[in-house]
Amino acid sequence: MQAERRTEAAERVRRRVNATVHGSGLDPGRYAHPAGDAGLFGPDSLVWRVHGDLPGMFTGGIAALLLQSLHPLAIAGVDQHSDFRSDPLDRLHRTAGFVSVTSYGSTEAAESALAGVRRIHTRVRGTAPDGRPYAADDPALLRWVHVAEVHCFLAGYQRYGRQQLTQGECDRYYREVAVVAERLGATEVPVSTAEVHAYLSSVRAELEPSEAALEAVRFLRGFAGAGGDPLERGALRALTNGAADLLPRWAAGMLGVDRPAAARVLLDRPAVRAVGAVLRFGCEPSLIITAARERALAAPAEAGRSR
Repeated sequence: MQAERRTEAAERVRRRVNATVHGSGLDPGRYAHPAGDAGLFGPDSLVWRVHGDLPGMFTGGIAALLLQSLHPLAIAGVDQHSDFRSDPLDRLHRTAGFVSVTSYGSTEAAESALAGVRRIHTRVRGTAPDGRPYAADDPALLRWVHVAEVHCFLAGYQRYGRQQLTQGECDRYYREVAVVAERLGATEVPVSTAEVHAYLSSVRAELEPSEAALEAVRFLRGFAGAGGDPLERGALRALTNGAADLLPRWAAGMLGVDRPAAARVLLDRPAVRAVGAVLRFGCEPSLIITAARERALAAPAEAGRSR
């Protein structure tokens, strides 16, 4: 009976998390074929390890949105072309789906997702409030969005993953994941920790806490404190505070989300670890990763017999 209750509790967590992150778009079966196809990365990649850690990806994903907003051209595109205010969950579902399928999907599925984003990017262009034109398919802008994202993903994993990566593994992660940015059209993508840090230092002068960026911060904070039951609101607040803690201190200061060191160490990090334990309890093993691993490790000859 106790085992049954534990299984039921885990399933409730899994359903709630999957509904929030993927909506109705989660279909583990789409990751199951074709047999023998490792996708863009494969089971032995660091991408699979980093992107499969829920506490790190939740905090890292929120941190990425915060950091990306500091680029005035990037946030202008989001502000003018995105429906994140009216339908934030739809944007989350689409982003999560893209990260999942490019990380764990078959080669064909990943390439299809990349092609879809490239098509969308051709239509996202305009003029920022400062008068500068922007285009989502600008290679330099794509580089910024990618670096901000994967830097935060890795920071989340290093803070909350079960076992930190070595320096060499961090560099390998950056080399692996650069494939996604390059296939979207980014150029001069940093492929090591040193290159990422050098890039962030070089681009810092271009960043600013624009009104659109600060509005995005206010929206994220409001979203974390609204709706759902008290436990869900508490979890979202913990993850949002944990995300701010992952940012470079200069970025957190620019956005007004920097909390005192004592609060970050004594409150925010333990809270994220507590939420992370619940996430792992309910969502591991991952349905997506399980299906993808079985697909990648299956002998290609089995593909003909499975049809």
